[in-house]
Amino acid sequence: MSSILELALGIMTALGGFVDIGELVFAVEAGAKFGYGLLWVVVTGTIGIAIFGEMSGRIAAVLKKPSFEIVRDHFGFGRALGVLIASNIVNVLTCAAEIGGLAIILQLVFGANYSLMLAAAAGLLLVTVFVLPFRWIERVFGLFGLTLLVYAVAAVQLGPDWGEVARGLVPKLPEPDMPGLPIYAYYVVGLLSSILMPYEIYFYSSGAIEDKWTPKDLPINKLTAGVGFALGGLLTMALIVVGADVFLPLHIDPQRLSSVVLGAAVPLGHAGFLFALAGIFFAVGGAAVETALSAGYNAAQFFGIPWGKCHKPRAVPLFTLFWMVAILLGTGIAMSGANPIEVVEYSVIFAVVVLPFTYYPILRLADNRKVMGKHVNSPIIRVLGWGYFGLICLVAAAAIPLLVATHMGQR
Repeated sequence: MSSILELALGIMTALGGFVDIGELVFAVEAGAKFGYGLLWVVVTGTIGIAIFGEMSGRIAAVLKKPSFEIVRDHFGFGRALGVLIASNIVNVLTCAAEIGGLAIILQLVFGANYSLMLAAAAGLLLVTVFVLPFRWIERVFGLFGLTLLVYAVAAVQLGPDWGEVARGLVPKLPEPDMPGLPIYAYYVVGLLSSILMPYEIYFYSSGAIEDKWTPKDLPINKLTAGVGFALGGLLTMALIVVGADVFLPLHIDPQRLSSVVLGAAVPLGHAGFLFALAGIFFAVGGAAVETALSAGYNAAQFFGIPWGKCHKPRAVPLFTLFWMVAILLGTGIAMSGANPIEVVEYSVIFAVVVLPFTYYPILRLADNRKVMGKHVNSPIIRVLGWGYFGLICLVAAAAIPLLVATHMGQR
């Protein structure tokens, strides 16, 4: 039973990291534009995040070093401060989008004013993170977020052409009647970036320390990284299939969270609608918690001050202040009238620029036999890790030019 509960960390990271508000709309929209043609991107990204997640968890278990402490030690104070600022800007933007997404779900349920629902969502997050210990945060959002599996059921119920689905796992250029190559490239970059978001690694490695992992827990680390992130990848592929089978034939561009909910309701009716609402609520809520806590983890680890949900809030006042400010700043951005979908797409694209500065120190340390000893990267993980790092650098270089050239994938 304890091993099953440990998997909640991986489940929450997967559902909150893969399937946040940006991934929900981004993946469905990718299916609506390109059919099954971008499924290969999800497979590629899922393998990458599992590799780096496992490395960060292994380092945390063996050396007791969370990710941002590794970043600081590798780059030094000055350059690491730049990474900290950039990372936490992305965290706050992402948190703003998630809070906006929670408000939309609450509005669909209660029909109340959007601003009132924003305040309710922020209040709920503040109370939840303040009161619940780390393990219960994992369990509540991770396990209840499993209702998002309704999209896997919906994808099967829609009866897709499985041969075409399989062909979508192989990279190919878009069909002539689909949007052009620049938009295709934008969605490739966006999907990869959303899967490899740096806050997932910050949260995952810090969570391993919160859970007091030791080298004895390395099998659990492999399970949580493998099962958790694979689950996130499965759900993302299901969202693409739903977009391809529900919206592509109707030539509808699903740019609203309510459209994503309808994607499950079309094949499964009222039950699909209710399960989709619940799944989105807990997945988006989990992502909001992850990004807020990641902002607190990053700042506290950088400055070397006490941190962790394993302590009472008064025992770690600056850490508590950091994550509370992240939620309040995110709420302020959402209150300004910013579109949650646009905010999260900007955060996803700009996050990819931070990725190399997050993953390189982790890869170097996990590759260091003098430090890691027998827990150093295996030869295959070393090759895959450096291969993915090269891919990350390529994606980082392409992200902003594609954002500008395609006007966020719209032309």
